[in-house]
Amino acid sequence: MQRLLIAAAAVSLATIAVAQDIRTPAPAAGKVYFIEPKNGAEITGPVVVKMGLSGMGVAPAGVEKKDTGHHHILVNQAKFDGMAPLPADDKHRHFGNGQTETSLALPAGKHTLQLVLGDHNHIPHNPPVTSEVITVTVK
Repeated sequence: MQRLLIAAAAVSLATIAVAQDIRTPAPAAGKVYFIEPKNGAEITGPVVVKMGLSGMGVAPAGVEKKDTGHHHILVNQAKFDGMAPLPADDKHRHFGNGQTETSLALPAGKHTLQLVLGDHNHIPHNPPVTSEVITVTVK
């Protein structure tokens, strides 16, 4: 149900975002990064992910506060639309309660991970606040 509501909101907000730029400004100092795992890590699942943020604060989805956002993890997803809300699916994991740590159940093999900070509406900031793409191998 939550994914359905997020998806419906994403469609509505995407239509508005295309018509006008409604992205929340990001401070120049905003930076999101992985604390764990490290790029190139070989891991026995589940994958523990610790998300770092500097120059900004963490706030739950729906809370509009200057220079804040919440984490999203892109799993095996090379690109995202920086003008629209991030979808809610297996490739776009949402942490709308303001979580900074999670555990991902990923199948064995190589996976890419990237953090994207979303504003109160799950829309990437302007400019987008993203981490480097890292690769992990699950044994």
